[in-house]
Amino acid sequence: MTKEKLALILCAMTCPALCRAAVPVYGYDIVHIYPHDPAAFTEGLFYLNGFLYESTGLEQHSSIRKVRLETGKVVQQYNVPPQYFGEGIVNWKNQLVGLTWKSHVGFVHDLKTFKLLKQFRYEGEGWALTQDGKQLLMSDGSSEIRSLNPQTLLPTGRIQVTLEGKPVENLNELEWVKGELYANVWQTNWVVRIDPHDGRVVGAINLAGLLAPTDIVKGQTDVLNGIAYDPQGDRLFVTGKNWPKLFEIKLHIQSGGAIP
Repeated sequence: MTKEKLALILCAMTCPALCRAAVPVYGYDIVHIYPHDPAAFTEGLFYLNGFLYESTGLEQHSSIRKVRLETGKVVQQYNVPPQYFGEGIVNWKNQLVGLTWKSHVGFVHDLKTFKLLKQFRYEGEGWALTQDGKQLLMSDGSSEIRSLNPQTLLPTGRIQVTLEGKPVENLNELEWVKGELYANVWQTNWVVRIDPHDGRVVGAINLAGLLAPTDIVKGQTDVLNGIAYDPQGDRLFVTGKNWPKLFEIKLHIQSGGAIP
């Protein structure tokens, strides 16, 4: 079986709409592999000033961490109160904003010390956060992306993410990359590239096969989730829930370009 045929089969199994879409489909080359805590149920991820910032989920196990990229060592950690299921995080100036899953409560921390400064409320579920330099962008597991005022943390608008006019559900971890919004599609090996102005999917990244079968522990290793971008170094990082590795990757158009 050819690599291209296998990719098409995996595509049809995980996200059929992306297989049929006439948008560019990207594969990947692995640039570097870094260690990642296999006990980290990754919910949020971003890169800042040489470090990864990561949030982990599950009640009684949720945390916010500052992690040394090269070694995977946690150099600073805040344990989320045990009743909360931690979700996405993002930096805004000297603060760190975090979500919880179903509690409708978010938290604002001092970015340097992780000291809790305040909390805020929102409707629906909290899944992921990123920012574009002007506003915060939030996913809630649906096909919609909300925009939030970074000072008040109140909603200012929303867009629906669509692929050829149809909504793309289960949008999860978010990252702002070169003017586009990248989003994991939960329970798949796909990341979609979104035009933030109108919500159209303008590209799809197929990350099938990124984690080798020998690195997968049955009952522990979970789905792909976690995107971080280093704009100064033009480096893109991805990982997953309870993955033992974090990958720096470069994207390339898959053979044949768009899948019709």
